[in-house]
Amino acid sequence: MIIAETSRLRIRHLTAADAAFTCKLLNEPSFIENIADRGVRSELDALHYLADGPIKSYQQHGYGLFIVEQCSTAEPIGFCGLLFREFLQETDIGFALLPQFCGQGYAFEAASAVMHYGYGSLKLKRIVGLTSAGNTSSIKLLSRLGLRFEKMVKMQPSEEYIQLYS
Repeated sequence: MIIAETSRLRIRHLTAADAAFTCKLLNEPSFIENIADRGVRSELDALHYLADGPIKSYQQHGYGLFIVEQCSTAEPIGFCGLLFREFLQETDIGFALLPQFCGQGYAFEAASAVMHYGYGSLKLKRIVGLTSAGNTSSIKLLSRLGLRFEKMVKMQPSEEYIQLYS
């Protein structure tokens, strides 16, 4: 299901057919460093990740992570989506692109379209952004989206504090 299109990008629900790309993206060093190591090492792992993550989220919340593709080629370039964070009872905008697509405005374009979808179609009252203090590109993107630093939070009691933007 397509949730948004821009002049350059198509944003749609992830499916099992996206397992190979999911495995590739989740093993990018930048993904592991800035987001997390999800332990996805094979297409089978990716199928489980998709079923237990984004696809389950679509069923539970009506939204989740989406795949971002170039309109001209249908080539997947990354993920962008809305994640319901139980520990906060809030919806977080998340994004990750393959390195070769960074710095070209794609993340802002996709995140803007997803935020519009969240506020417009889903009628969400608030969307936050979560990032580590050292992730300057994410902080810059969250600021461009109109989000401002609000407070420090922990996703898990044992983890480090991260920044919440709203």
